[in-house]
Amino acid sequence: METGFTKWIIVITVVMCCLLELIDTSIVNVALTQMMGNLSATQQEVSWVVASYGIANVIVIPMTGFLAEQFGRRNYYLFSVILFTLASMACGQSTNIWELVAFRFIQGVGGGALMATSQAILIDTFPPKQLALGQALFGMGVIIGPTIGPTLGGWIVTNYTWPWIFYVNVPVGILASIFTVLFIRDPERIKNAIPRPLREIDWLGIFLLILGVGSLQLVLEQGETEDWFESLYINFFTLMSVIGVVGFIWRELTAKQPIVDLRVLTRSRNLAIGAFLSFILGFGLFASVFVFPIFCQRILGFTAEQTGYILLPGALLSGFMMPVVGKMIQGGVPQKYILPVGFITFFLFSFWMSTQISPTAGESDFFWPLLLRGFGLALLFLPITTMSLSGISGKDAGQAAGLTGMIRQLGGSFGVALVGTYLERSIAQNRVGVASNVSLYDPETQQRIQGLTASFMSKGASFLDAQQQAYAALSGMIMKQTSIITYGQTFLMIGGFFLLCLPLMFLIQRAKPGEKVDLNAAH
Repeated sequence: METGFTKWIIVITVVMCCLLELIDTSIVNVALTQMMGNLSATQQEVSWVVASYGIANVIVIPMTGFLAEQFGRRNYYLFSVILFTLASMACGQSTNIWELVAFRFIQGVGGGALMATSQAILIDTFPPKQLALGQALFGMGVIIGPTIGPTLGGWIVTNYTWPWIFYVNVPVGILASIFTVLFIRDPERIKNAIPRPLREIDWLGIFLLILGVGSLQLVLEQGETEDWFESLYINFFTLMSVIGVVGFIWRELTAKQPIVDLRVLTRSRNLAIGAFLSFILGFGLFASVFVFPIFCQRILGFTAEQTGYILLPGALLSGFMMPVVGKMIQGGVPQKYILPVGFITFFLFSFWMSTQISPTAGESDFFWPLLLRGFGLALLFLPITTMSLSGISGKDAGQAAGLTGMIRQLGGSFGVALVGTYLERSIAQNRVGVASNVSLYDPETQQRIQGLTASFMSKGASFLDAQQQAYAALSGMIMKQTSIITYGQTFLMIGGFFLLCLPLMFLIQRAKPGEKVDLNAAH
């Protein structure tokens, strides 16, 4: 355990790295249009800038425990920080789209370790009685990172050019590398660990993990772009994901020294429940951050920077609430009592948002619902994490932390894929329903067209041109109304997933008196 100045320098270093990794999952979204123009890329090609990073992340996260033991945690963490920093510089220097995609994948390989290993370092930095505080600091990065990504990205793209969304990582990465060398140490167990000989490494498990989880992430990231199962390419990788995931589960349950020990899920009911709840948390966190900016920019005409500022207060509230929730858990409040409040709060946020969606909505209409979202997420992340890892020690702790991290990331990918598909298809279906109520024989419709025609004629258009413009304007109104209905339904759908988790609270086992989570070996 560290104390004084060293302790807080380590905290600043790892939270900073965790924030960098998670901000980079969403910061590029607001710069894709600029990248398309600058690199002469299509929308389908530029989508790989997002997909490649996510695929690398989700492959690396569950392997961090093994890699930290094999090479030493500090060495592996330092390597990952340097790799992430160099890849960020290379991304900004890219001259074509596929060069950028390749460097984004490398950046994701480094970034996956930053998030997973940061949690373990924080926990080793704090004594057991302050465990919840260490988890709270880690949680601040997990919750705030994806939310402020669009804010920072929007500001950079508005005032500079897209390469700067990568260049801003470089000075932070250099500082983090220096602090890692000077202040971060390996725990005794990892110092004394003997690396596995190459022949004893679970190479088949690594291959099946890359095949299964990598293919699944690719399908989730690219499915909507490729029209899902209408595409031979998506069908092929879906088959690969099924083969890989089934083979990976079989291999990790039967291997003597698995790369990811899935048997830890069978030894702890709380971990199994926590893994599922981590999936739902990732789903809600990333899906809500995905759908809200789209609504603001497409329907309300907000800029990316404006949208980011609207999201910022809720993210900051989550950060401020994390230590409070940590103190509650540290003071003996059971997680099974905090979690239902968090799930109900997130459902109320979703319901409230569905009522605020309107063509005249302004920034103030979303302030309180988004604060409620931030409050709800703070009541979910920390209790889920500490409940999942309660009573787990040694190597099992590292495996458990890696598994929950991977599952949370996959939950986010499923959330974005499902919401994106739902929006696309429901808008088309709802448009049919709304349009069926609009008839050219209806007096009200005729009156509206006449009014629009007269308005366009007063601006200098001929009668025929004004009439065509009136029909186009009416069609736009129908589409806008359809979109508003669909976005409201989407928020309700997201909230429904959280409400369905409530029965699982009855299955959570309360930790025995005095039982602590031993994460000294994590990653």
